[in-house]
Amino acid sequence: MISIVIPTYNEAGNIASLIRYLRKHSGHGIEVIVSDGGSNDDTLDKTKQAGAIALLSPVKGRAAQMNYGASFAKGDILYFIHADTLPPESFVSDIYDAVEQKFDFGRYRTKFNNNRSILKFNAFFTRFDWFVCYGGDQTLFITKKLFSKLGGFANGMLIMEDYDIVTRAKQLGRYKIFTKAALISARKYETNSWFNVQHANRTMVSMYKKRATQQDMIQTYKKLIDYR
Repeated sequence: MISIVIPTYNEAGNIASLIRYLRKHSGHGIEVIVSDGGSNDDTLDKTKQAGAIALLSPVKGRAAQMNYGASFAKGDILYFIHADTLPPESFVSDIYDAVEQKFDFGRYRTKFNNNRSILKFNAFFTRFDWFVCYGGDQTLFITKKLFSKLGGFANGMLIMEDYDIVTRAKQLGRYKIFTKAALISARKYETNSWFNVQHANRTMVSMYKKRATQQDMIQTYKKLIDYR
């Protein structure tokens, strides 16, 4: 079974439609777990109404929330999805096929829900196995066996946790990049300029590689762009 884990914070506007979409295109072979970081809207109420498992994580932060959600998972495959992302309708068969082909983890390419040419340019490069394309927006499936070997996400990370786990996972397992794309929200680019988002992303990658502290990275990121 595939256990889908969705970390949330104030995602009442997205969560119910995402859960309905996942259930519509998966049959009965999944469970959906929402791990919330203490939202002050009705994210968890809408999660329950949509028929998913609603958890309040004891620690806020995507890494900690995803680990907490995964600790309740019954499936032997974990699938991490951001609340503003839609995987392809075929995601269940895609993941099962990849695991049958002995891939241990993987992701989709990107397609933004905005037709700006510059975003299509960004999306094009997600077909490549480059460090800058390891972000969690493209969703991430991983076998529970490998996830356990890795100790999950680095629980204390507040940013770049997705890049970190993919980097570590590549040392132990086979990595699959699907030819299909997940539909990703462009809201960060709509709130900020394309240049500012790119500059913020490059800065975070550089700080991560220089082993900057998580707190310094978060503070810098918040200064560079306005995003939720």
